Amino acid sequence: MLNYDNLSQQDPELYKIISEEKERQENEIEMIASENYVSKPVLEAMGTILTNKYSEGYPKKRYYGGNQIIDRVEELAKDRAKKLFEAEHVNVQPLSGSPANAAVYFAFLNPGDKVLGLKLDHGGHLSHGHPVNFSGMLYNFVQHEVNVETGKIDMDEVREIAHKEKPKMIVAGYSAYSREIDWQEFKKIADEVGAYTFADIAHTAGLIAGKQMNNPVPLFDVVSTTTHKTLRGPRGAMIMCKEKYAKDIDKAVFPGMQGGPHDHINAAKAVAFGEALNPEFSKYARQVIINAKTLVQKLKSLEYKIISGGTDNHLMVVDMNSKNVTGKDAEQTLEKAGISVNRSTIPNDPNPPMKPSGIRLGTQALASRGMKEKEIELIAKYIDEAITNIGKEEKLDGIRGEVKNLCQKFPIPSA
Repeated sequence: MLNYDNLSQQDPELYKIISEEKERQENEIEMIASENYVSKPVLEAMGTILTNKYSEGYPKKRYYGGNQIIDRVEELAKDRAKKLFEAEHVNVQPLSGSPANAAVYFAFLNPGDKVLGLKLDHGGHLSHGHPVNFSGMLYNFVQHEVNVETGKIDMDEVREIAHKEKPKMIVAGYSAYSREIDWQEFKKIADEVGAYTFADIAHTAGLIAGKQMNNPVPLFDVVSTTTHKTLRGPRGAMIMCKEKYAKDIDKAVFPGMQGGPHDHINAAKAVAFGEALNPEFSKYARQVIINAKTLVQKLKSLEYKIISGGTDNHLMVVDMNSKNVTGKDAEQTLEKAGISVNRSTIPNDPNPPMKPSGIRLGTQALASRGMKEKEIELIAKYIDEAITNIGKEEKLDGIRGEVKNLCQKFPIPSA
């Protein structure tokens, strides 16, 4: 971690809390599929004096003076992102994933327009049309599901719904779907019905950048992503699109959805994109997927049911009904054992969202620590031992100790 001498002296109360969180991250296994560890350079960029600047507008078109240097920061981030994803146009200003998606809808749609996306409990995202989210409130979403038997997207169903409903936009990309996405077929279906194509690659952006998964950016009209998760950057987002939509996207982000960008975060995005352009990043992305496939096979051998039967990316959803345990109880039990996961719905989940039937596991943070197949098999064993011993505090404490010993052999990158 960075040197925080000034903070420790000026605000020891907050410094103590940060130190405790640092210790937690160092000594626990992180398997939440949307989290990762940034590098020290990314962490350093977030703490620069760039946070002092206000920069409404875009490079060379600011509403404030003194942005000549800031312009270079933003242009550097954009140029690196274009190269990384083969993008025609990039906007790096979105503050987070859902605001980025809101800007996409704002650029392409009018309130009430029809959009086709995947249901939340089948692996979609809140911002892909859930009724409690702005997307479901402002736009007329129709939704497809995964096949009940395979747990995979049925492109024939997508085509059937698209031809029936004639959506103005088709959204592809998910928060809890473990398989490769047929971008070409989505594009073909969209062309058949005259719909815009929108890919949300927030979860898989790092695996795409690392050349381990297919890239929708050259194919789709517009693509959004967060910059953390598998991409290992700061918390933030960006939008990539065809050049013909550049003005619409930029106008939707600012002044449509946001005010000034977070310049220190844009600098950290530039660092992360630079890291992802390094050949070493592809090795990391490859190991993430190897680890995920290893975890799937080990859990299946322990008689856990994996939705869709496997994974092509960094995550998997485990149906805890196979162990007669709720996702909430599994999450809380694993936390006591020093393993962070999150509860997750499963397709057609009979249980409510706060007490769903599954858990979602990810391997990207483990790969960032340098863990490989041997460690993954050991972690699967810890998971099974914890689930087998729900309510047995002494046993869970023992597993927690073993987890800590493992973690100390693999320091987090930003420690």
